[in-house]
Amino acid sequence: MQASWLSLLPFLIVIPMAIWLKEIFLGLVLGLLVGSFCLEPHLLDGFRTAIDYLLQSVTDIEHVGVIMFLYFFGGLIGIMQITGGIKGFVHWISQKIHSEKRLLLFVWFTIPITFFTPMFRIMLVGPVMKSMIGKFHIDKRRMAYIVDVSTEPIVVLLPAATAFVGFMTSVVEGALKQNELERSAYQLFLSSLPYNFFALIILVIGLLTTFMNIRNNRKVEKEIDPSETNHFHRLGIKKELALVVGEPLHLIFPLSLILFFTMFLFWYDGTRKGAKTVIEAFSAADAMLMMLLAIFLTLVLTFIFYVVRRQSLKELVYHFFDGGNQLMMPIGMLMLVWAVSLTAEDLGFSAYISAAAGPLLPKQMVPAIIFLVGSFISYFIGTSWGTWGLFMPLGVTLAAATGASLPLTVGAVFASGTFGAFASPLGDTTITTAAIMDLDLMDYAKYKLKISLIGGGLSLFGYLLAPFIIS
Repeated sequence: MQASWLSLLPFLIVIPMAIWLKEIFLGLVLGLLVGSFCLEPHLLDGFRTAIDYLLQSVTDIEHVGVIMFLYFFGGLIGIMQITGGIKGFVHWISQKIHSEKRLLLFVWFTIPITFFTPMFRIMLVGPVMKSMIGKFHIDKRRMAYIVDVSTEPIVVLLPAATAFVGFMTSVVEGALKQNELERSAYQLFLSSLPYNFFALIILVIGLLTTFMNIRNNRKVEKEIDPSETNHFHRLGIKKELALVVGEPLHLIFPLSLILFFTMFLFWYDGTRKGAKTVIEAFSAADAMLMMLLAIFLTLVLTFIFYVVRRQSLKELVYHFFDGGNQLMMPIGMLMLVWAVSLTAEDLGFSAYISAAAGPLLPKQMVPAIIFLVGSFISYFIGTSWGTWGLFMPLGVTLAAATGASLPLTVGAVFASGTFGAFASPLGDTTITTAAIMDLDLMDYAKYKLKISLIGGGLSLFGYLLAPFIIS
């Protein structure tokens, strides 16, 4: 099909719908349907085309690997919960903290064993912090903020062994294929990490506000309104987990395995391909396959370990699938993002953007514009993954059309999603942290917003300045 403004329709529908509904899932469905009907304007043919794009998105071997990795990771967290690993660790570490300084150090020193996903880190660290509030008389919002600032901004900067790496690499790879650019998606992801200015800046601010006792404001926080949460969601699972006996070893063993296998397999696969150094090996390795293999080996050995420790095999299997199912929402969203991108490309998205914006937009402005618009959208939809899925094709297309720096532009896309996930009241980490700490969600989101805007403003300045420094 000849490139035209119709190629913009799927994204022009997804973004306003996401802002209006404060939910990206339905917007993606509608964007897919509209794009499909633009290609096949007949009723049944349009729906069939939408299904065809969904099937294409989930039959790609790289996409299947991402889906399996995410589901396996959720399953691992599920079995660590039911065997008391998370509960046991929280109880054990709480007994070791006897001062406010130790408590603050605990937040940052636990990163090496809790960095796998932001939600996993919050589930581990949040209850410990909450249990210490009365003991040290610390503002609950400040405590919650310290937890939040040490989660997503750190996880998005890590090059391996997190659930985010597979997703982030996949959206980069999709954008590269869309623009027919022959380049390693994982290497481009690695080279973009130093350019996620928001994550880096907010981490520095977080460290300063943690250890220099800098306060945002002293307004007394409001307790969360119990009527704002649905207590019936997974009520049986919650009650079952509340009765679990804590066992720290059931957390330490699988986390040690996944860290060891990930690092070893990256090195092993890279050296088999001719790499001479560890850094070269990590760059040359098949990142998605090695991470999938690492999580699979970890699951097999962890199941054996738990059974030897007299854990019920039926319970392990049940909670493995329950844990995996908890990630079906982001998996479904990712499938829709892939399908919408395929639809837009068949409508001529890359060609149209290149022809329309390429001659007009200065290449030095591309990263800053992508960050600014992406941050605005991500704040209203509250999801880093959704923002990355929407803006990575646009960012890479604009960079290719104008000659802007690809690593800088990709870093700006990742930074924009990080901003929304951290600052938005709709972000999973914000909602979860507020719930664990018994805080009013909007009050806590407002507490973080000033800090987020400072970090966002400094990041925007960085994206305006960086093209002139690295060119």
